[in-house]
Amino acid sequence: MTAEPQSEPEPPLASKVEAHAGKTEQGHAAHHAAHTWEEARQAAFDAATPIPPGPVALRIALGRKLDRDIVALQDMPHYASSAMDGWAVNGSGPWIPVETGTRLAPHQASPIATGGLIPAGGKAVLRTESAVLGQDDEGLPVLMTGGKARPGEPRAGEHIRKAGEEAPEGEVLVKAGVELNPAHLALAALAGYDEVQVQGKPVVRLLLTGSEVVERGTPAPGQVRDTFGPQLPEVIAMLGGIPGGQQRIGDSYTEWLAALEDVLPEVPDAPELPADVVITTGGTGRSGTDHLRRAVAELGGRLLIDGVAMRPGHPAVLAELPDGRFVLGLPGNPLAAMMALSTVGAPLLAALGHRPMPGVQEVPCGTMIEPDPGRTRLMPFRLLYGMASPAQHTGPGMMRGLAAADGVLVVPPHGVQLGEPVPAFSLPWGQPIPRAQDGPAKAKPRSNARTSQPKGKPASNGPVDWSALLG
Repeated sequence: MTAEPQSEPEPPLASKVEAHAGKTEQGHAAHHAAHTWEEARQAAFDAATPIPPGPVALRIALGRKLDRDIVALQDMPHYASSAMDGWAVNGSGPWIPVETGTRLAPHQASPIATGGLIPAGGKAVLRTESAVLGQDDEGLPVLMTGGKARPGEPRAGEHIRKAGEEAPEGEVLVKAGVELNPAHLALAALAGYDEVQVQGKPVVRLLLTGSEVVERGTPAPGQVRDTFGPQLPEVIAMLGGIPGGQQRIGDSYTEWLAALEDVLPEVPDAPELPADVVITTGGTGRSGTDHLRRAVAELGGRLLIDGVAMRPGHPAVLAELPDGRFVLGLPGNPLAAMMALSTVGAPLLAALGHRPMPGVQEVPCGTMIEPDPGRTRLMPFRLLYGMASPAQHTGPGMMRGLAAADGVLVVPPHGVQLGEPVPAFSLPWGQPIPRAQDGPAKAKPRSNARTSQPKGKPASNGPVDWSALLG
C-alpha cells in the first residue's frame, strides 16, 4: 500500500462519502484506503484501548477475569451454627428442654435445625437420631441420649460449625487475575458480595439489515434466510465480547442513522451504558442502499479501515464514533462476514478485553494454490494427513464449507506451493491448529524382508496432494 503524500490534507469523511456515492466496484478501482490483511488486523488491534475494570453483578460475572481480590468481609461463617438437626445442649444429660433461643443453663437443651444459630450457653449439638424425649419422676419432659447415640455423645463442640471456620475476616478468598467460575461466584455470594470488580469486556450490539431477510421458514424467491441472528451472538461471546442484543432494520438511510445513535444494549444487570461496539451486517458496499459510511459521517465519526485487500470480505469497514463506540461493518454475505469478523473484529474485541492479538501459525498446504496478485485469500480448510487443503463450498454466500472446516488458510497474493507452510488461524469454535513437526519426520527402519523398492515405482521424496479426497 502506497502512503498518501503528507502535503495534501485528507478530505473530510463526508466528502469521501459524497465522492463515492452511486459508484460500484465494477466501474471503479478498489478505493485508496484499502488495507492489506496484516495491516487491517494490526490497525483494528491498535485502535482500541482496554476497557477499564469495573464492578459487575455476580450473575453476569461468570468467565470474567477478576481485577480485585475477593476477601472475607467478616468471619465465614459469621456465627456458630449447628451442623445437624437436633438439640443444642449445655453440659451432660439428661437435659431439661427449653424454648428455642433461650440462653442455656447447665443441663438444659433447646431444639435446633441445621444452620441454626447456637444459643448462648450451647456447648454441643445432640443429633435427632441420638435423642430420646422422656419424662422424669415427676412427669416433666426430659431429653436423654439413646437411639443411635455413640458412647460419650455429644462431646463438647460436637456438630457445631465454629464462626470463622472457613475463613477469618480479611482473608483472601479468590486472588485477582482468576477467571471466575461458578464456584467462585458462589463463594463471593457466601462472603456477602453483590458485585465483583472485573477486567473490562466489550459489550457488542448487533444491527442486522436487509429488507429481503426472513427469520423463519423456507425463503421464497427473492428472499434469504437470516444467517446472522443464530450465529453472531455466540461467535461474539467466543471472541471475548458480551452480546448486547440485536436490532433488525430495513434499507433506508433514516433507519440506519437512528439505529447507530446512542441505543442502550440489552444486557440484564449490566450498567445502562452504550455498547462498546456496534456490528452491522450489509451496507458496506457502494450501492444506493449502502448507508454505513454516510451515517458514520453524519454522526461525526471517522473511518479507521475502509476496505481490506482480501477475498472474501473485502468491503469490511471499521469506524469510531465521537462517544468512543466502534462500528464494525461486515459484508452481507455470511462467509464474507465471518472472514471480515475474524480479520477485524477478533483483534478489536481482543484489545478491548485485555487480551493479546489472536494467534496465527503455519500449516503445510496440501495442494498448490495459484497467485491472486494484490489480494490475500482466506480459505476454510480441512486437515488431511496433517496437511491443510481448501474446503469445498466456500463461496461468499455459503456456510457449508466453514461448518466443516478445521481452520482458515491465509493465502498470500503470490499463491502457495504444495507442501509449503502457509499462515492459518483457528475458528472461534474449533480446536487449536496442531503444530507442524519440527524438521523432517524420522523414517521407520526397513524390514529385512523388504530391502528394495519395486521397479518402475520410484519412492516419492515430496508431499502428496490429497485435496482431491475432500470432494
